[in-house]
Amino acid sequence: MHLRFLKIYCDIVDLGSFSRAAKLNGVSQSNASQVVHQLEERMGVKLIDRSKRPFVLTAEGKRFHEGARVIVQRYDDLEHEVRALREATAARLTIASIYSVGLAHMSGCMREFLAAHPKADVRLEYVHPHRVYEEVDQGQADLGLVSYPEESASLAACAWRTEPMVLVCYPHHALTKRREVTLEMLSGESLVAFQAGLKIRDEIDRALALHKVRVRVALEFDNIETIKRAIEIGAGISLLPEPTISREVESGTLVQIPIVGVALERTLGIIHRRDRKLNETAQQFIQLLQTQNAPSATANVSGDEVVRLAGEYEARPPRAKASVAGHI
Repeated sequence: MHLRFLKIYCDIVDLGSFSRAAKLNGVSQSNASQVVHQLEERMGVKLIDRSKRPFVLTAEGKRFHEGARVIVQRYDDLEHEVRALREATAARLTIASIYSVGLAHMSGCMREFLAAHPKADVRLEYVHPHRVYEEVDQGQADLGLVSYPEESASLAACAWRTEPMVLVCYPHHALTKRREVTLEMLSGESLVAFQAGLKIRDEIDRALALHKVRVRVALEFDNIETIKRAIEIGAGISLLPEPTISREVESGTLVQIPIVGVALERTLGIIHRRDRKLNETAQQFIQLLQTQNAPSATANVSGDEVVRLAGEYEARPPRAKASVAGHI
């Protein structure tokens, strides 16, 4: 028995008219009459006494109407709940981000997005780089914001933005007298470095080695915030993505100096599952991110000297790593 038959029957009874019920359900009056006839044949009872004008319900017809109305109403309620759930799911977005991306970009971006999409339910969490990949791969997050994005059989990546890397010093360092520096000028300096094993550390080491620059690693940290605090107290210099130090440069606690002769950039990207279609909220969020691209670094660069730096930062509370005295 079709649910549609129950609805037509209920409408006939509620409206007291075959013709009006037929029009409401988009069928002919004869089709509405046929529905009642089929219901009566199925149950072997008369539901409506058509010999009287207006028609009247039999005892069986009244009971059937009471039960059918409950079924139709429950289905309508269920359909509404499912549609509402779908709409809520379509508006929900979970994002996993590396720590430095969150601090540098996401506060303003989140405000702008939620102002434009007030019904969206966007949840942002900061996690270690490898956890970003894990959460997206396992379906715990819809999008992942990472540096130097890597694709896999299950994960796809799209470009977001690139950020120039700059030399960062405390205000009284001798290099702050220069308007620009080369990597060679850093020889012999004390470096506040990223923890060994992070992608950005590997790339910085590679760039320095390429230019035969030897620096002394004074301290290693696993997050950018602690690196900045160490530079502020004069522990050394560092190479950091320019947008991540804007607050300190503005307040005067740190000084940034452009690097010439080589293009050092941190590439940021967005990862997501290949086998899952992004909902409308996720697509709109990606569009917003990509319309806010930062300008790439401009420097005197030869084609064979382009080095892309991609930072990978942890979201754990800042903690110092063991000091290292040596050269890289």
